[in-house]
Amino acid sequence: MAGVWAEAQRQQQRQHEAQARYQRDQERQQRDRQREIARSHREQKAAYRQQREAEARRRTEELDARVEALQGLLVEGCRAPAFRAEMLTRSELIEPFAPGQLAYPVHMPDPGRYQPQGGWTASRRAQAEAEARSHYERDLRAAQAAEAQRVQQLAAYRFRYEEWAGARLAEIRAHNAGIAGMTRALRGGDPEAAVEYFSAALYASAGWPEDLPRQVSAAYDSGARQLVLNWELPGYGIVPEAKSVRYMVNADQEKESPRPVTQRRALYRDVLAQCLLLVLRDLFAADEFGALESVALNGFVDDHDPVTGHRTALFLGTVMASRAAFASLRLEQVNAVNCLVDGLRGQLSSRPDQYVPVRPGRVPEDVGNGVVTHGGDGEPDLYEMDPLAFETLVADLFRAMGMQAVTTQRSNDGGVDVDALDPAPIRGGKIVVQVKRYRNTVPPTAVRDLYGTVQDAGANKGVLVTTSGFGPGSHTFANGKPLELVSGPELVDLLHRHGLRGRLGDGGRPAPARRTEPDTGAGGGSGGGAGPDDYNLLGMYWSGGVALDVCALVCEGNRVLDDDHFVFFNNPRTPGGAVSTLPPVPPDRAALRVSFDALPARADRLVVVAAVDPVAGPSADLSGFTGAGIRLLDSEGEPLDRLEVSDGRAGETALVLGSFRRRANGDWEFVTGGRGYRGGLEELVQGYGIEVA
Repeated sequence: MAGVWAEAQRQQQRQHEAQARYQRDQERQQRDRQREIARSHREQKAAYRQQREAEARRRTEELDARVEALQGLLVEGCRAPAFRAEMLTRSELIEPFAPGQLAYPVHMPDPGRYQPQGGWTASRRAQAEAEARSHYERDLRAAQAAEAQRVQQLAAYRFRYEEWAGARLAEIRAHNAGIAGMTRALRGGDPEAAVEYFSAALYASAGWPEDLPRQVSAAYDSGARQLVLNWELPGYGIVPEAKSVRYMVNADQEKESPRPVTQRRALYRDVLAQCLLLVLRDLFAADEFGALESVALNGFVDDHDPVTGHRTALFLGTVMASRAAFASLRLEQVNAVNCLVDGLRGQLSSRPDQYVPVRPGRVPEDVGNGVVTHGGDGEPDLYEMDPLAFETLVADLFRAMGMQAVTTQRSNDGGVDVDALDPAPIRGGKIVVQVKRYRNTVPPTAVRDLYGTVQDAGANKGVLVTTSGFGPGSHTFANGKPLELVSGPELVDLLHRHGLRGRLGDGGRPAPARRTEPDTGAGGGSGGGAGPDDYNLLGMYWSGGVALDVCALVCEGNRVLDDDHFVFFNNPRTPGGAVSTLPPVPPDRAALRVSFDALPARADRLVVVAAVDPVAGPSADLSGFTGAGIRLLDSEGEPLDRLEVSDGRAGETALVLGSFRRRANGDWEFVTGGRGYRGGLEELVQGYGIEVA
């Protein structure tokens, strides 16, 4: 019993020791975990601090780089190539004819591959030979038919290409002829040509930073061979207010160190002097025709006058420089302020940060043929109006309509030209207004940008006012959003209705351009007319290997005007050429050219459809028609918008992609389609009133 009791005591002691070891191991592991957590926390804090300090250094480096760029503005600008008239010309190289698979003839069957199979008897051998010959003749007829169709399609494709290439080349040559005419007029001292050319030189200058304003009002004195212009200068905000940024560890925030006021003021004055000298450099360097004997330049900022509170042009610098005096300067080595004031005897505001003005020398209005004109019985031409004056006129219109409205500062305006406030309850509120003094159709990207501005500003509505018009992509995007689009004719009507003046071109509304080839189809006349350059390109693209024919129907309601206004592979254009097919340019797989304003007056919609090519894919359907869309481009091939269309469905062989519909004001909007047809193009066009024999 004593032995048993002793063994039990030893077992109990071993259990106590094992439990004590386990407890010590657990405590050690817990301490290790706590040390690992603490180490990880220290590393995270160190990494976070390094990240914030790196961000502060990056911001400081950006501030230093910005100041360095401002200090080297003139030197960098002088390295840019001089503007030349040839930069305005376009290359006559046209996209080569590329028919793709149509260029390759269909392979004819090889008679040697059609040998009779089997036949132990004479009659069976004769039967096998007859079957082989029948198979060969059948395949030969099919290949010959396919080849004949290929030749026909290739000829039609070449015809369409040559038509497109001829029109494109004629357009390019007309543009280049206009440039040549301008240069001839410039050599002859024509004031309008001089203003047009030298304004283009300033706007196209590669040495002028993109974030600096580019607004000019100019006139040319042909007798004195002097260009007189007012050029907008950047505001005081161009110079960074902060000098450096550092991270405050205890407060966990970044702190900006302010730039000394005297340093910021001196740098801004130097920037203004550099800008004026750079404008002179760009003008004299662009004068390859000897048209400039001297330049009278006035630099202004567009802001509120600190004396009156009214928004106006505040002149901060002026200089009159002769060609001889300017040619003797080495601009890369000068001190800009000293060069402008002492070397060229110009004037520069002593306190430009406070808008202390200088008296400008000669201004464009003194010459009498500046870009700001008000012809036609006191009705100002909105096309020719100075951009600042046009914004002011739009603000006056909103005030005449009972709202509060002010124009905004041109630089850092956040995409807003006029701030308006409608005091009416419920429907009123803040309105942001953008104005576009365009002659061509406003691209949908401008409408998208306005919508972004409305959201950023927290406004109730956005209004886009233009002297031109809007395409279908713009109206499609604006539909259902707090946006309002005011076209040129609508703007003129509003101005006259509220006692203000304005016209577009030669009349109250845009004068319709004469059409070189009127549409004589069953439309009952023109829909306003369109010049040869006034058209859009529709590029259709899709994924999948299905081969499609893309067609267009010019309709009144749901009925095509007549058979001639059904554009497809056997009728590549309407009688007047308002709608025609074009060779596609990648990424497009089909293309149409449409002059919306040249469509017949009673046509109110243009329907775009797609159908499976029965020759290329006799058993195909539209299940392979996916990822599809329409690229809307201007006459220069610049993209305006992408219009979404529905995917195809299995079993269907024709599909309505969508329709462009004429609005009451003459603009067009795109409405997505989606209706499919199992009977192909034949069934589809019958629904639009075309009889298929």
